[in-house]
Amino acid sequence: QVHMVESGGGLVQPGGSLKLSCLVSGIRFSANAMAWFRQAPGKERELIAVGTSGGTIEDTDAVKGRFTISRDEAKNMVYLQMNSLKPEDTAVYYCNVAYYSLDRWIALPDDPWGQGTQVTVSS
Repeated sequence: QVHMVESGGGLVQPGGSLKLSCLVSGIRFSANAMAWFRQAPGKERELIAVGTSGGTIEDTDAVKGRFTISRDEAKNMVYLQMNSLKPEDTAVYYCNVAYYSLDRWIALPDDPWGQGTQVTVSS
């Protein structure tokens, strides 16, 4: 069963940067697309970036040009470099395996989630 441990969150001022990390185990990492998701207070969890061993394949308009997903195949790690952070980026960030279904990338409803890492953007 897939297991994720996210880290790297914290409090940062608007315009600042953070790099999130996610250690993945329990799956054949190189064969799977991995995504970063986030859930802001009072909102549903949303997918923000997807990457495969071949590179980034999708990121949402809300983070395009500011966030970059990357992977270290040797370490089973997924990263999210976040630049030019805005208060609206405040959320708990999660990584998970991503699947392409009905013209969009999703996480399977029964797949487990890690504990996430809190990102707070505030002055």
